[in-house]
Parts: sequence; C-alpha cells; structure tokens
Amino acid sequence: MIKYNLKCECGNFFESWFSTSQEYEQLLKKNLINCIYCQSTKVCKSVMAPNLSNKTKKSYENKKIQKNIKKKLLEFRRYVEKNCKDVGDRFPQEARSIHYDKKNSSSIYGKATPEETQELLEEGIEVSTIPWPDKSEN
Repeated sequence: MIKYNLKCECGNFFESWFSTSQEYEQLLKKNLINCIYCQSTKVCKSVMAPNLSNKTKKSYENKKIQKNIKKKLLEFRRYVEKNCKDVGDRFPQEARSIHYDKKNSSSIYGKATPEETQELLEEGIEVSTIPWPDKSEN
C-alpha cells in the first residue's frame, strides 16, 4: 500500500491510499480519482515526505541489546574464571584426559583451535565455544 497526498484544482489537499503507484496512474488516466471536497477529477500528487522508519530508535535498541549481551557474557566469564581451572592452550589434552581417564572431573576452560574443537566433538567430548569479551569492556 502507498499513500499519496493529493491536491485538487480547487486548492484543497487530501490523502488517498493505493495498492501500487501504477494503480494510482491507471485510475488517474481513467478520471476515477475525485476530490473529496468538490468531486473534481483534476487532481495531482502533491509534495510529500517519505515515511521512513526511525533508524535512530532501532540503532539505540540494538546498542542496548548488545550492551546487555556483553554484560551477561562478562558475568558468565567471571563465573567460569572463579569456578573452573584455566588450562590455557593445553585445553584439548586436558579435556581428553578428563573424558577418557575419568581421573579428574573438574571443570576446565582454555583455548583450542576450531579444528581441535571439532576433533573433540567428534570424539564425543562435550565442549563449547563462547565469545569471550574483554574484562575492560562495559
């Protein structure tokens, strides 16, 4: 649907809705658009501002959502660092040791390449990749 502001030869303005701009053109050529004030068919489109979405509001809402996500990720990071052991780059080896040897069932975190992560998953070892925000970000 498209809304046009129309102007009649009598000087009055009015609005009208059309399914497409082509429909407006066809109706105008057939003299089927009448002024609501004087019934004249001598009408034309008047200058109008486009109806744009408020990108500023959407941008603000997106930034607010992103900030909330970062906050939750930082809270989760603090929880993991407080309650789990950081094994750094030895993560794949430590995860295998825990999974296969069942000697230590402590929670760990560390770093693994995407390939190493895929190998662990294929072996049936449950791991998760988490986007880790910097602690300094707020």
